[in-house]
Amino acid sequence: MFIKFRSTFTTQFMALDTIIHLEKVSIFQKHNMVLNNVSLDIAKGEFVYLIGKTGSGKSSLLKTLYAELSLTQGVASVAGYNLSTIKRKEIPYLRRKLGIVFQDFQLLSDRNINDNLLFVLKATGWKNKNDMQKRIQDVLDKVRLGTKGFKMPHELSGGEQQRISIARALLNDPEVILADEPTGNLDPETSEDIMNLLLEISKTGRAVIIATHDIMMFNKFPSRTIKCENGNVVDVKA
Repeated sequence: MFIKFRSTFTTQFMALDTIIHLEKVSIFQKHNMVLNNVSLDIAKGEFVYLIGKTGSGKSSLLKTLYAELSLTQGVASVAGYNLSTIKRKEIPYLRRKLGIVFQDFQLLSDRNINDNLLFVLKATGWKNKNDMQKRIQDVLDKVRLGTKGFKMPHELSGGEQQRISIARALLNDPEVILADEPTGNLDPETSEDIMNLLLEISKTGRAVIIATHDIMMFNKFPSRTIKCENGNVVDVKA
């Protein structure tokens, strides 16, 4: 089944379940081309690895998807937003449809977990106190840390902190999760727990894209794998 693309696109149709569409995209860091002629479609509910050597363009590709890097060549749509024409004031609305998980957790060290999550909700436009508290409890329960909201970040293990960062990414019920080396600072057993959690999230219909160097993880949890190499992006395993 197909729907018509927005008129600003050169492509006329895209599949209904496509949540990310890139067509002949080139990605730049300042004036240096990092990736060239990238064409890629990712569907709702897909679990996708993004691999490649350090400096191959994985993080640049993710930054393009959440509009930290501007798109200057090619056509791209993420969660219904045209990255070729998106205005600065629209970027926060795009990011509400995305959940971003970082390697270093990026939790605020001066406040407890509930207040970390409350900060994000307030920053993204939530107003009702009861709704905010309910949403915080919902996402903490989803990552199986429902009783840890009163803890400070330093009181949690690395794996628990990463679970909290995933809870934070889920706050606005995103359509896409972008995870940049989410197991990079974790031991193998904890990494496996995090991967299982991200797999569970993909089964709820959210696309999950994981940039990783962790060969053990994508051998243990085989799925579609996309590689950045020599300035190109290619599917190496579907």
